[in-house]
Amino acid sequence: MIMNSRLRTLLLLLLVILLNACASSQPENITDVCEIFEDRRSWYRAARSTEKRWGIPIAVNMAFIYQESSFRAKVRPERMRILWIFPGPRPSSAFGFSQALDSTWSDYQRLSGNRRASRKNFGDAIDFVGWYNANSRKQSKIDGNDARNLYLAYHEGNSGFQRGTYRRKAWLLDAAANVQTNADRFNRQLEGCRKSLNRGWPMRIFLALTPF
Repeated sequence: MIMNSRLRTLLLLLLVILLNACASSQPENITDVCEIFEDRRSWYRAARSTEKRWGIPIAVNMAFIYQESSFRAKVRPERMRILWIFPGPRPSSAFGFSQALDSTWSDYQRLSGNRRASRKNFGDAIDFVGWYNANSRKQSKIDGNDARNLYLAYHEGNSGFQRGTYRRKAWLLDAAANVQTNADRFNRQLEGCRKSLNRGWPMRIFLALTPF
C-alpha cells in the first residue's frame, strides 16, 4: 500500500514535469510566485539565472512582468478606435511578457548578446527585464530593490526618469506603487519556498520515494 502511494507520487511528479515542459498559458494563480514556479519550474530556473546575471532580485523582475502582462506571452496594447467603432492602430509596439517596444528589444538583443531572443519566451523576457533594471541601477543610481523607481525608469526611460517626467502622471505613480507592493509580496513568498524550489526534480522524486 505504501509502495503504491509512492508510485502514484512519482507518476504525478513525472506528469507535472511533462506538463511544465509544454505550458504556455497564463498561470492559474498569478498573485503567488511560489505557485507560479511550482507549476513552471523552467520559469524559476530562468528567473534565478537572470538574478545571478544582472543582480536584480527575482521578486522585482517578476513584479514587473506581473504589472506589464499578467504573465501572458502574446499580449499587445489594445487598438485605438476610429469613430468609436473601427479598430485603428495600436498605441505602441509593446509585446509579450515584458511589453518591450520593438526598438528597446532590438537594443537588448544587440547589447546583451541574446540575438535570437523572443518577447513571447519567458526566459528571454525576464532576462530583458533584469538587463533593463541593471542599466537603470547603473545609469540612474537606483537600488536593485527599489522596484518603484526602477519601474518609473522602465516606463519613462532613464533620461525621462532623470528629468522627472513621471511626476505629473498619477496613473504611472500608482502603477509604480503597485509594482513595489507586488515585489515585496513576492519576496516574502519566496522566503518560504525558495529552498524547495532549489531542490530540483531529482531531489523531489528522491524525497517522494524515501520512507519516513
